[in-house]
Formats: sequence, C-alpha cells, structure tokens
Amino acid sequence: MAARTDLFELGRLSLHPGEGRRLDLEVRLDPLEFGAQRYEPRPASVPVTLDVARTMAGFSLRLRFEGGLAGPCARCLEEAGQGVRVDAREVDQPAGGEELRSPYVDDDALDLRTWARDALALALPDQILCTEECRGLCAVCGENLNGADATHEHERPPDPRFAKLSELKLQ
Repeated sequence: MAARTDLFELGRLSLHPGEGRRLDLEVRLDPLEFGAQRYEPRPASVPVTLDVARTMAGFSLRLRFEGGLAGPCARCLEEAGQGVRVDAREVDQPAGGEELRSPYVDDDALDLRTWARDALALALPDQILCTEECRGLCAVCGENLNGADATHEHERPPDPRFAKLSELKLQ
C-alpha cells in the first residue's frame, strides 16, 4: 500500500547530487471547474509514481499516474467521464533564476497535491464528452440530439429582409 501524502519533504530523502529515488505514493485529487461546470476526480485518490533526482543546485522531478474526471458532457450535459494518463516533469534549480524555479517546491517541500491537480488538468482534452459521437443539444428546442431521431428539424424562420412584405395588404 502506497503512503498517502499531499506535501512531500524532498530533504528527508538525503540525496546527494547525481542520486535519485523512485517513490510510490498516493495523492488526493481536487475537483476541477471547466466552463462553469464542476468535475469530480475518479478516483478521489490515485496511486502516483514520483521520481526525484538531486542535481547540483536542486531537484529534477517526474510525476506519473492515471486518473480521470466525471461530470457533465460539454455538448449534451449528460454524465460524462474522461480518463487520462499523466506524465509531468518539473525542475527546481533555485540558483538558476526564476525560470528554473518550480511553483510546486518551496524550501524542499513539494506540493504534490497541487502538482497532480494541475498536471491532470493539462492532460485533459479540450472538451469532456460522453462519447466521441455526441451530437449535443438542439439549438432551437434544447432536445438532446443523441436520443432524437435523425429527422429532428424545425421550420426555418422567415428571412427578416422580407418582414415588411408581410404587412402588405393585397385586395
């Protein structure tokens, strides 16, 4: 059973430059919001593999796990789920300037929970769909087109350019 952790102390590994360690941990994932819709992580806690390598001036990190989200489909609003494989890398070299600082490392403390959430969000597709073939909702009446027959259509509104002609009274 992997140890569950949200904040991991990198200093306790006592690594020397050039040394590395692979750790099997468990991390709790937080819900995400996309397009004003809330998506719950499935499962709520995931087993992760964390590779930590000590460099001369900091750490090189790699995080891998499989996770997913469940919530409304972006097209039809029915229940949808999306699973992804995450493989994220970070470098923290405090002496190398701001661009080599990891936002997830603070004084040898790795915020694993935040990194896992952000990595999951970045690994997701643009839209979370119930199926790849989802037809969405009808723009006129709002009916779910996945359950509607193939002939679902509406009468086209009259062309507004000819609106004045409807006021014409012929005798």
